Amino acid sequence: MNNMKTAILLGTLTGIFLISGAMAGGRQGMLLALVFAGLMNFVSYWFSDKIVLKAYRANELPESEAPRIYAMVRELSQQAQIPMPGICVFEQDSPNAFATGRNPDKAVIALSRGIIHLMGEAELKGVVAHELTHVINRDTLLATIAATLAGAIMFLGYQMRWLGLFSGGGHNDDNRGGALGMILMAILAPLAATIIQMTISRSREFKADAGAAQLTHNPEGLASALEKLTAYSKRLPLQATRQTAHLFIVSPLSGKGLLSLFSTHPPIEERVTRLREMRFT
Repeated sequence: MNNMKTAILLGTLTGIFLISGAMAGGRQGMLLALVFAGLMNFVSYWFSDKIVLKAYRANELPESEAPRIYAMVRELSQQAQIPMPGICVFEQDSPNAFATGRNPDKAVIALSRGIIHLMGEAELKGVVAHELTHVINRDTLLATIAATLAGAIMFLGYQMRWLGLFSGGGHNDDNRGGALGMILMAILAPLAATIIQMTISRSREFKADAGAAQLTHNPEGLASALEKLTAYSKRLPLQATRQTAHLFIVSPLSGKGLLSLFSTHPPIEERVTRLREMRFT
Protein backbone atom coordinates (compact mmCIF):
# COMPACT_ATOMS: atom_id res chain seq x y z
CA MET A 1 0.00 0.00 0.00
CA ASN A 2 2.78 2.45 0.88
CA ASN A 3 4.52 1.67 -2.45
CA MET A 4 1.31 2.63 -4.26
CA LYS A 5 1.04 5.86 -2.27
CA THR A 6 4.66 6.68 -3.11
CA ALA A 7 3.94 6.22 -6.82
CA ILE A 8 0.88 8.46 -6.53
CA LEU A 9 2.93 11.14 -4.78
CA LEU A 10 5.60 11.12 -7.48
CA GLY A 11 2.94 11.18 -10.20
CA THR A 12 1.18 14.09 -8.52
CA LEU A 13 4.41 16.05 -8.40
CA THR A 14 4.98 15.47 -12.13
CA GLY A 15 1.45 16.61 -12.96
CA ILE A 16 1.73 19.80 -10.90
CA PHE A 17 5.04 20.75 -12.51
CA LEU A 18 3.73 20.03 -16.03
CA ILE A 19 0.66 22.23 -15.51
CA SER A 20 2.81 24.98 -14.03
CA GLY A 21 5.29 24.77 -16.91
CA ALA A 22 2.51 24.95 -19.51
CA MET A 23 0.98 28.00 -17.83
CA ALA A 24 4.33 29.76 -17.56
CA GLY A 25 5.84 28.95 -20.96
CA GLY A 26 3.54 26.86 -23.14
CA ARG A 27 5.01 23.75 -24.77
CA GLN A 28 8.60 24.76 -24.04
CA GLY A 29 7.72 25.45 -20.42
CA MET A 30 6.05 22.04 -20.15
CA LEU A 31 9.17 20.33 -21.52
CA LEU A 32 11.39 22.12 -19.01
CA ALA A 33 8.93 21.24 -16.24
CA LEU A 34 9.03 17.56 -17.26
CA VAL A 35 12.82 17.54 -16.97
CA PHE A 36 12.63 19.29 -13.59
CA ALA A 37 9.92 16.91 -12.33
CA GLY A 38 12.02 13.90 -13.36
CA LEU A 39 14.98 15.32 -11.47
CA MET A 40 12.84 15.99 -8.39
CA ASN A 41 11.39 12.46 -8.50
CA PHE A 42 14.90 11.01 -8.62
CA VAL A 43 16.20 13.22 -5.81
CA SER A 44 13.17 12.72 -3.57
CA TYR A 45 13.31 8.91 -3.87
CA TRP A 46 17.06 8.46 -3.38
CA PHE A 47 18.06 11.44 -1.24
CA SER A 48 14.97 12.70 0.64
CA ASP A 49 16.16 11.10 3.90
CA LYS A 50 19.53 12.89 3.70
CA ILE A 51 17.79 16.17 2.84
CA VAL A 52 15.56 15.96 5.92
CA LEU A 53 18.44 15.02 8.24
CA LYS A 54 20.50 17.90 6.89
CA ALA A 55 17.57 20.30 7.27
CA TYR A 56 17.55 19.60 11.02
CA ARG A 57 21.36 19.42 11.21
CA ALA A 58 21.09 15.89 12.57
CA ASN A 59 24.47 14.21 13.09
CA GLU A 60 25.40 10.67 14.07
CA LEU A 61 25.19 10.10 17.80
CA PRO A 62 28.44 8.40 18.95
CA GLU A 63 27.86 5.15 20.84
CA SER A 64 30.43 6.22 23.44
CA GLU A 65 28.21 9.21 24.23
CA ALA A 66 24.96 7.28 24.53
CA PRO A 67 25.60 3.57 25.25
CA ARG A 68 22.16 3.05 26.85
CA ILE A 69 20.41 4.32 23.72
CA TYR A 70 22.48 2.05 21.47
CA ALA A 71 21.77 -0.93 23.71
CA MET A 72 18.06 -0.10 23.65
CA VAL A 73 17.89 0.27 19.85
CA ARG A 74 19.97 -2.88 19.33
CA GLU A 75 17.70 -4.92 21.61
CA LEU A 76 14.47 -3.67 19.99
CA SER A 77 15.86 -4.17 16.47
CA GLN A 78 16.75 -7.77 17.27
CA GLN A 79 13.26 -8.34 18.65
CA ALA A 80 11.73 -6.84 15.50
CA GLN A 81 14.16 -8.83 13.29
CA ILE A 82 15.29 -5.79 11.29
CA PRO A 83 18.78 -4.31 10.80
CA MET A 84 19.78 -1.85 13.49
CA PRO A 85 19.10 1.67 12.20
CA GLY A 86 21.52 4.55 12.43
CA ILE A 87 21.05 6.90 15.37
CA CYS A 88 21.32 10.66 14.94
CA VAL A 89 20.82 13.63 17.24
CA PHE A 90 19.68 17.12 16.32
CA GLU A 91 20.56 19.95 18.68
CA GLN A 92 17.19 21.25 19.82
CA ASP A 93 16.04 21.43 23.43
CA SER A 94 12.42 20.72 22.51
CA PRO A 95 11.80 16.97 22.91
CA ASN A 96 10.83 15.14 19.73
CA ALA A 97 11.94 12.36 17.38
CA PHE A 98 11.45 11.02 13.86
CA ALA A 99 12.58 8.15 11.63
CA THR A 100 13.64 8.32 8.01
CA GLY A 101 15.15 6.10 5.30
CA ARG A 102 13.76 4.46 2.18
CA ASN A 103 13.90 0.92 3.65
CA PRO A 104 14.92 -0.87 6.88
CA ASP A 105 18.50 -1.26 5.61
CA LYS A 106 18.85 2.53 5.25
CA ALA A 107 16.79 3.60 8.26
CA VAL A 108 17.83 6.30 10.71
CA ILE A 109 16.21 7.33 13.99
CA ALA A 110 16.76 11.00 14.85
CA LEU A 111 16.36 12.16 18.45
CA SER A 112 16.43 15.73 19.68
CA ARG A 113 18.88 16.55 22.43
CA GLY A 114 15.90 17.49 24.56
CA ILE A 115 14.22 14.10 24.36
CA ILE A 116 17.44 12.33 25.36
CA HIS A 117 17.71 14.44 28.51
CA LEU A 118 14.01 14.44 29.39
CA MET A 119 12.85 10.84 29.01
CA GLY A 120 13.20 8.06 31.52
CA GLU A 121 14.30 4.59 30.42
CA ALA A 122 10.82 3.15 29.77
CA GLU A 123 9.62 6.35 28.09
CA LEU A 124 12.58 6.61 25.72
CA LYS A 125 12.25 2.92 24.91
CA GLY A 126 8.62 3.52 23.96
CA VAL A 127 9.61 6.41 21.67
CA VAL A 128 12.35 4.36 19.98
CA ALA A 129 9.97 1.41 19.53
CA HIS A 130 7.40 3.75 17.95
CA GLU A 131 9.95 4.97 15.41
CA LEU A 132 11.16 1.42 14.74
CA THR A 133 7.57 0.43 13.98
CA HIS A 134 7.43 3.16 11.33
CA VAL A 135 10.54 1.55 9.83
CA ILE A 136 9.00 -1.93 9.97
CA ASN A 137 5.76 -0.67 8.37
CA ARG A 138 7.78 1.17 5.68
CA ASP A 139 6.17 4.48 6.56
CA THR A 140 9.50 6.27 6.43
CA LEU A 141 9.95 6.38 2.64
CA LEU A 142 6.46 7.74 2.06
CA ALA A 143 6.69 10.30 4.87
CA THR A 144 10.13 11.58 3.87
CA ILE A 145 9.23 11.86 0.18
CA ALA A 146 6.06 13.74 1.15
CA ALA A 147 8.17 16.22 3.12
CA THR A 148 10.52 16.79 0.18
CA LEU A 149 7.69 17.16 -2.33
CA ALA A 150 5.71 19.52 -0.13
CA GLY A 151 8.79 21.73 0.20
CA ALA A 152 9.40 21.67 -3.57
CA ILE A 153 5.80 22.58 -4.36
CA MET A 154 5.76 25.40 -1.81
CA PHE A 155 8.95 26.75 -3.41
CA LEU A 156 7.33 26.45 -6.84
CA GLY A 157 4.30 28.41 -5.64
CA TYR A 158 6.54 31.15 -4.29
CA GLN A 159 8.43 31.44 -7.59
CA MET A 160 5.23 31.38 -9.64
CA ARG A 161 3.78 34.19 -7.54
CA TRP A 162 6.72 36.47 -8.25
CA LEU A 163 6.85 35.53 -11.93
CA GLY A 164 3.14 36.25 -12.21
CA LEU A 165 3.46 39.65 -10.57
CA PHE A 166 6.39 40.70 -12.75
CA SER A 167 4.68 39.44 -15.91
CA GLY A 168 1.47 41.29 -15.16
CA GLY A 169 2.63 44.58 -16.54
CA GLY A 170 2.57 43.56 -20.20
CA HIS A 171 -0.23 44.68 -22.52
CA ASN A 172 -0.30 41.52 -24.59
CA ASP A 173 -3.35 39.30 -23.90
CA ASP A 174 -1.11 36.21 -23.87
CA ASN A 175 1.16 37.83 -21.29
CA ARG A 176 -1.80 38.71 -19.10
CA GLY A 177 -3.21 35.20 -19.43
CA GLY A 178 0.14 33.66 -18.53
CA ALA A 179 0.48 35.97 -15.55
CA LEU A 180 -3.00 35.06 -14.31
CA GLY A 181 -2.20 31.38 -14.75
CA MET A 182 0.98 31.71 -12.73
CA ILE A 183 -0.79 33.60 -9.95
CA LEU A 184 -3.48 30.89 -9.91
CA MET A 185 -0.79 28.21 -9.58
CA ALA A 186 0.82 30.21 -6.77
CA ILE A 187 -2.47 29.95 -4.90
CA LEU A 188 -3.02 26.28 -5.70
CA ALA A 189 0.54 25.09 -4.98
CA PRO A 190 0.29 25.37 -1.17
CA LEU A 191 -3.08 23.58 -1.32
CA ALA A 192 -1.47 20.79 -3.35
CA ALA A 193 1.31 20.52 -0.77
CA THR A 194 -1.31 20.18 1.99
CA ILE A 195 -3.16 17.47 0.06
CA ILE A 196 0.10 15.57 -0.41
CA GLN A 197 0.73 15.64 3.33
CA MET A 198 -2.84 14.52 4.01
CA THR A 199 -2.06 11.27 2.17
CA ILE A 200 0.02 10.49 5.26
CA SER A 201 -2.85 8.96 7.18
CA ARG A 202 -3.35 9.64 10.87
CA SER A 203 -3.88 5.89 11.29
CA ARG A 204 -0.13 5.29 10.83
CA GLU A 205 0.49 6.88 14.25
CA PHE A 206 -2.01 4.57 15.95
CA LYS A 207 -0.35 1.58 14.24
CA ALA A 208 3.11 2.74 15.32
CA ASP A 209 1.88 3.23 18.91
CA ALA A 210 0.40 -0.28 18.94
CA GLY A 211 3.58 -1.73 17.43
CA ALA A 212 5.68 0.01 20.08
CA ALA A 213 3.50 -1.41 22.85
CA GLN A 214 3.90 -4.91 21.42
CA LEU A 215 7.68 -4.56 21.09
CA THR A 216 8.20 -3.26 24.62
CA HIS A 217 5.25 -5.04 26.32
CA ASN A 218 4.86 -1.76 28.18
CA PRO A 219 2.25 0.60 26.68
CA GLU A 220 2.51 2.84 29.73
CA GLY A 221 6.07 3.80 28.81
CA LEU A 222 5.01 5.33 25.48
CA ALA A 223 1.80 6.79 26.95
CA SER A 224 3.82 8.62 29.60
CA ALA A 225 6.32 9.77 26.95
CA LEU A 226 3.54 11.20 24.76
CA GLU A 227 2.14 13.17 27.68
CA LYS A 228 5.57 14.58 28.49
CA LEU A 229 6.28 15.38 24.87
CA THR A 230 3.02 17.29 24.50
CA ALA A 231 3.50 19.29 27.69
CA TYR A 232 7.11 20.25 26.97
CA SER A 233 6.51 20.95 23.27
CA LYS A 234 3.91 23.58 24.15
CA ARG A 235 6.35 25.36 26.47
CA LEU A 236 9.37 24.90 24.22
CA PRO A 237 8.29 24.65 20.56
CA LEU A 238 10.48 22.79 18.10
CA GLN A 239 11.95 24.85 15.26
CA ALA A 240 10.28 22.91 12.46
CA THR A 241 8.66 23.55 9.09
CA ARG A 242 5.07 22.73 8.21
CA GLN A 243 6.34 20.58 5.32
CA THR A 244 8.13 18.18 7.69
CA ALA A 245 5.77 18.31 10.70
CA HIS A 246 4.23 14.92 9.89
CA LEU A 247 7.59 13.16 10.40
CA PHE A 248 7.72 13.70 14.16
CA ILE A 249 6.27 11.48 16.88
CA VAL A 250 4.21 14.44 18.09
CA SER A 251 3.37 17.41 15.89
CA PRO A 252 5.74 20.34 16.45
CA LEU A 253 2.98 22.69 15.25
CA SER A 254 -0.01 23.75 17.31
CA GLY A 255 -3.19 23.47 15.28
CA LYS A 256 -6.48 24.70 16.69
CA GLY A 257 -9.94 24.87 15.21
CA LEU A 258 -10.01 24.38 11.44
CA LEU A 259 -6.22 23.83 11.30
CA SER A 260 -6.56 20.71 13.44
CA LEU A 261 -8.61 19.09 10.66
CA PHE A 262 -5.49 19.16 8.46
CA SER A 263 -3.19 17.75 11.13
CA THR A 264 -1.33 14.57 10.18
CA HIS A 265 -1.32 13.51 13.85
CA PRO A 266 -4.34 12.23 15.80
CA PRO A 267 -5.09 13.86 19.18
CA ILE A 268 -2.57 12.90 21.87
CA GLU A 269 -5.39 12.22 24.34
CA GLU A 270 -6.83 9.55 22.04
CA ARG A 271 -3.41 7.97 21.48
CA VAL A 272 -2.75 7.82 25.23
CA THR A 273 -6.20 6.37 25.95
CA ARG A 274 -5.71 3.60 23.37
CA LEU A 275 -2.31 2.73 24.79
CA ARG A 276 -3.61 2.51 28.35
CA GLU A 277 -6.42 0.23 27.24
CA MET A 278 -3.87 -2.33 25.95
CA ARG A 279 -3.06 -5.35 28.07
CA PHE A 280 -0.09 -7.71 27.71
CA THR A 281 0.54 -10.91 29.62
